[in-house]
Amino acid sequence: MLSKGEIRRIRSLGDKAGRRDEGLFVVEGEKLVGELLASDFTVRELFRVGENVSRAEMERISFLRTPTPVLALAELPNATEREASATFAGDGLTLALDGVQDPGNVGTILRLADWFGVRELYCSPETADCWNPKVVQATMGAIFRVRVRYTPLEELLATVCRAGVPIYGTFLEGENIYDSDLSPDRGLIVMGNEGRGISASVAAHITHKLYIPPFPATAAPTSESLNVATATAITLSEFRRR
Repeated sequence: MLSKGEIRRIRSLGDKAGRRDEGLFVVEGEKLVGELLASDFTVRELFRVGENVSRAEMERISFLRTPTPVLALAELPNATEREASATFAGDGLTLALDGVQDPGNVGTILRLADWFGVRELYCSPETADCWNPKVVQATMGAIFRVRVRYTPLEELLATVCRAGVPIYGTFLEGENIYDSDLSPDRGLIVMGNEGRGISASVAAHITHKLYIPPFPATAAPTSESLNVATATAITLSEFRRR
């Protein structure tokens, strides 16, 4: 039987400060926990209905509207992995998120990165914490395969520029992505905030501004802009199509 203190401790992992203090994050559901157990992450505690917790206790510690039968607490990667300095390998295709704040969007983008073979995701400090239970849930297990690092993007992009790596970003005034010269095997793609897009300080480092046109291209857009996760899916798909 879980004590009130234990329940309080687990619930505190819903907040970034609680996760940092405990060094843990929450994973829920048979599929996600299975992916966790198959990964290199360290599992600290495992709770299963009928084994070491009751259904009522699971409802109290779960972060889901409909609790699943299993919940795990896993150790966060160490600080050097979570908050890396502005280093960049320079090989392959990489993603960066500039102030993407919706946990669902961050989780979906992580899932897209996994699907399209992107193994590195850099995030600005303002981007939603990838270890938020909502983000972890939305990744559908991709969080265990894509390395996420938080760093000031201006510093990172300055390093990337010096290395001669192309930096792409999506804008409303960019070049039509379907007519652009894209580098599918070497480059960094920046996706911006849901409302403001890519910040001016980050945009200053972007070497290729891309635009996803409506259809037909001559028509007035029926929406002001695309959702950032949708735009990421289109962008990655076009890069991988080349």
